[in-house]
Amino acid sequence: MKRIAFFMIVLVGLIAIPSCTDGDFLDETQITDLDKERVFSDSTYTAGFLTQIYVDLGFDTHPTRFGQGGLQTACDEAEFKVSSSISTDVMFATGTVNPNTVSTDAWSKCYTNIRRCNVFLANVDKSPMLESAKTVYKAEARFLRAWYYFIMLRHYGGVPIIGDNIYTDKDEIPMKRASFADMVDYIVSECEAAAKDLPTRRGGRQFGRASASCCYALESRLYLYAASKLYNGVSSEITTDPEMVKILGYPQSDNERWKTAADAASRVISLGIYDMYAYHQDDKGQSEPGWGFYAQFQYHDFLQYTTYGDKEYANGANSGNILTFKHSNSNEKEGFFYSPACGGNGNGGYIYHDLAALFPMKDGKSTADSKYEYDALNPNVNRDPRFANTVIYDGATCMNAGNGGYKVQTAKGYGATIDAIYEGTPTGYYIRKMTHRSLAGNYFVTTSQNYLLIRYAEILLNYAEAVNEYYGPDHSDDLGVAGTMSPYEALKKIREAAGIEPGDDGMYGLKQGMSQDEMREAIRLERRIELAFEGHRFFDVRRWMIAPDTENVQMHGFEITKKASGARTGRVVNVRKHIFRPAMYYWPLPYNETIKSEDLVQNPNYN
Repeated sequence: MKRIAFFMIVLVGLIAIPSCTDGDFLDETQITDLDKERVFSDSTYTAGFLTQIYVDLGFDTHPTRFGQGGLQTACDEAEFKVSSSISTDVMFATGTVNPNTVSTDAWSKCYTNIRRCNVFLANVDKSPMLESAKTVYKAEARFLRAWYYFIMLRHYGGVPIIGDNIYTDKDEIPMKRASFADMVDYIVSECEAAAKDLPTRRGGRQFGRASASCCYALESRLYLYAASKLYNGVSSEITTDPEMVKILGYPQSDNERWKTAADAASRVISLGIYDMYAYHQDDKGQSEPGWGFYAQFQYHDFLQYTTYGDKEYANGANSGNILTFKHSNSNEKEGFFYSPACGGNGNGGYIYHDLAALFPMKDGKSTADSKYEYDALNPNVNRDPRFANTVIYDGATCMNAGNGGYKVQTAKGYGATIDAIYEGTPTGYYIRKMTHRSLAGNYFVTTSQNYLLIRYAEILLNYAEAVNEYYGPDHSDDLGVAGTMSPYEALKKIREAAGIEPGDDGMYGLKQGMSQDEMREAIRLERRIELAFEGHRFFDVRRWMIAPDTENVQMHGFEITKKASGARTGRVVNVRKHIFRPAMYYWPLPYNETIKSEDLVQNPNYN
């Protein structure tokens, strides 16, 4: 065996921890250039060492993970910004990804942080801090270790599990890839062990640190993946090599894995401490269906909005947020997503018409089936409120250098601006989701740029999917303080919070008496809309094995032309043909790692 360089990162020389200005755990200390003995002889430095492991927590779903674009521009959510460099998202969109050029971050950052966890666990007992604090910190380190292993699992399949070992540059490192089953078991064991010593939920300055509910939520996500088609009985379409099958998933399909996934989601729901933030009045007291959907992404500004009607939300806009990646104050999201006139640089991509057109009307029905008329030229009218909170369209109002009433014009033709299609956007749209209404990319006002990594909405969707697959759409569970839950109830809760009308039947636009297949499609649509740009879609289409249908197709935009009279016309236009090949169900392992050991076998169809 050969020594593998990525394990050899020296971790006792810490880079400075980014400072946050919203009073959270990340700004408690800064550490730089300290040796191991000094770090673990001082309780403050020891705590800072652990805090450093949180810094990369959300790297894999960050909207500019690849420099210009992230997972959203590597799938059918958004078009990437064209530049002279070929980044990983471009390679996935065009079917050209390969081991030599793929981003190595999922490999290197995860193993770097796993080794940090091991160093911390091996040395924390030397620290003079309180034993009670050590117990909690050890549990946090175990959760973080599980988190980074899960990131690698959904990218690559099984990877080498190094356990508690801390390898040096003189060691021979075993590089045989673990089986998928062993990876699942290891991650679950770490989560279970961590949860025993963690508070159920964190708040105040500690919000963003691992909790028991974070552990259970990660298990929910993990078990949902394990039950899904890609992993639950690896298809011969992927590989027929029996050893590789074990690395990439389970050799045999087992429907009981859906029950395990359903039970894991039920466990989180049964805690009764999270809720969908169904708040339909804005911060100025004006009626606005779905305002809570917007506010949850800016929860730090809306914690005090706890009462709506007869419903109490003890944590305000933070009621449904389970795990958050803490980030310093800035206006970076607005810079990534907004139009050029509003200071946007396009690095986060441009939403495709294919996604924008899928949002239902405000009665929850499709644009073709709704009682409301759909106008493609005014797509926000009578629409699911999530549309206007996700998409910037022609005529949408945004902040522009302090002007909150600026109207973005994506139309070409008469009076066209720098925001027009083919000038500022290739699709006719920009992205609004996760941005703050009081910020612009070209404005001096900033606020927290935290990213939500696990939301209660995801857990409800996990539950709905797993229950539908195992029991069917009509199954329900009594989940104690959380009440009765079913696939229908889960979708209704999400749609209620979105601001969709309940209708006379109280179904929020959902069809009654759905078959299992119909419910499956309803759940998948809801995931696509509710969780858009949060890093799920790229992996969802793979675990469902529908990527050949979603990623091997022509992507579209919507072109609006404005005449001197003010009249507008619109048409769907081609933007880019995406290409998908079977190898792309998994990421290739970085070439520079596989050449160092014969035991580190490459994923299928990348050699």
